[in-house]
Amino acid sequence: MTLFPQQPTTPAQTRATTPTMASATPAGPSKDDLARARTLTDRIRARFADTLVGQTTLREALIVALVAGGHILIESVPGLAKTTAAQTLATSVSGTFKRVQCTPDLMPSDLVGTQVFDFSTQRFSTQIGPIHANFVLLDEINRSNAKTQSAMLEAMAEGATTIGGERIALPQPFMVIATENPIEEEGTFNLPEAQMDRFMIKAVMTYPSADEERRMLDMLSRRGSDMLDTSTPSHDAISLQDVQFLRAASRRVHASDAVMRYAVDLAATSRGAGTHPVQGLSSLVRLGASPRASIGLLRTGQARALLAGRDYVIPEDIKDFAHEVLRHRIILTFEALADGVSTDQVVDSIVEAVPVP
Repeated sequence: MTLFPQQPTTPAQTRATTPTMASATPAGPSKDDLARARTLTDRIRARFADTLVGQTTLREALIVALVAGGHILIESVPGLAKTTAAQTLATSVSGTFKRVQCTPDLMPSDLVGTQVFDFSTQRFSTQIGPIHANFVLLDEINRSNAKTQSAMLEAMAEGATTIGGERIALPQPFMVIATENPIEEEGTFNLPEAQMDRFMIKAVMTYPSADEERRMLDMLSRRGSDMLDTSTPSHDAISLQDVQFLRAASRRVHASDAVMRYAVDLAATSRGAGTHPVQGLSSLVRLGASPRASIGLLRTGQARALLAGRDYVIPEDIKDFAHEVLRHRIILTFEALADGVSTDQVVDSIVEAVPVP
């Protein structure tokens, strides 16, 4: 038996209760948003011009990772200013910055924090660790042991840490900038695939040209110091609210179905699938990129479009960062490693095989 008889619904009520397509789809960034994004990122680039010579690819990778809301892994031999680049990005934003030098004896409590007994109050108090910062530089991350790497993985994946059973959220925005040295194997621990997959971008640095190296020496001579002073705040630094704005505006950049299919096709081709499979790829690739790679391609594409002043993604935005997004997610076979095949060569063949829409 119905206690309250149902009243007839009028067409006006039906229109009011039915969600419209406009409300379901967020509006893209306006012209003012695009202009503001360009101004903010130009200020970051200006900061890099004062501290770093060359390394344009690394600079853009750091800015794209910042705007896209992802973490970045930087790989290079010693002495190519990996730490300086990370510190430059951190000091260009008025947020907290911590640097952790990873070593084999680094424990999770050294990173996330621990509980300390206070004799005056007869209670435990929580002392948070250096990972509770807006920007965290993990220098030589592959030197930390597996237990510490698992603590890093929790922070990167969930945006929180656990200390004494208490879950503590990390400050927002939160970004991990990790570095690793590829030539040393003694005292190092390879990052597990699950943690590698949490890095949206992997940037590989190369040696500077002779002219760039000369300009670097000239800059150091004028500055009077070989070290970047991170204690002095930059007067032109952008705020944390500006970073949140850039990330929100990036997520609103429109990506068409064709662009999304292109990103999915690139990731699927690395797994031996896709619309245009690469012949002989199964003998080179033991494990292809996960669906998180297609997400990374889309997010970096949206960030690239925003930095270029567009409110829509073009295929070139996806293609330009295919190597940075895919290279650390593809695991080669032993035969490929023995033949000297690199993951960048595999990505080259994938990008060449998949047609641009």
